[in-house]
Amino acid sequence: MAVKSHLEEMPVLNLTAMIDILFLLIIFFMVGTTFIESDKQIKLEVPQVTPGGALTAAPQKRVVTVYQDGQITLDGGSVSLDQLTKQLAAARSQYKGLGVLVRGDRATPFDRVASVLNACKKAGIADLGISVRVANTEKKNARR
Repeated sequence: MAVKSHLEEMPVLNLTAMIDILFLLIIFFMVGTTFIESDKQIKLEVPQVTPGGALTAAPQKRVVTVYQDGQITLDGGSVSLDQLTKQLAAARSQYKGLGVLVRGDRATPFDRVASVLNACKKAGIADLGISVRVANTEKKNARR
């Protein structure tokens, strides 16, 4: 078995790199404060404005209702498919982010609702929603 004949030396910390970084940080902050002082010496008065909101409020979603008999209404007024497309296109030209909510009677054939959705697409409406009622699931869960 080998016996150690020499003692291990303690490692020496080399602080040169840490001192270099410290000096670089000091120089950086000194130069930064020099720029701030030169900015304060510029004689410039910035105009002031009163805080304000948006120029116009975003319009509420337009509501299209499709009844069982095929009647279509836009915000309560009866319209045809062509009129619906024209009115939505005119409204979209004023506000690009216009949204439309389509409501249909449960007994309405789906092709009537699909034709309304197609008319909205022709008018360039991208924000479409369909209104539905969520079924009451409490009775189903109670029977389990």
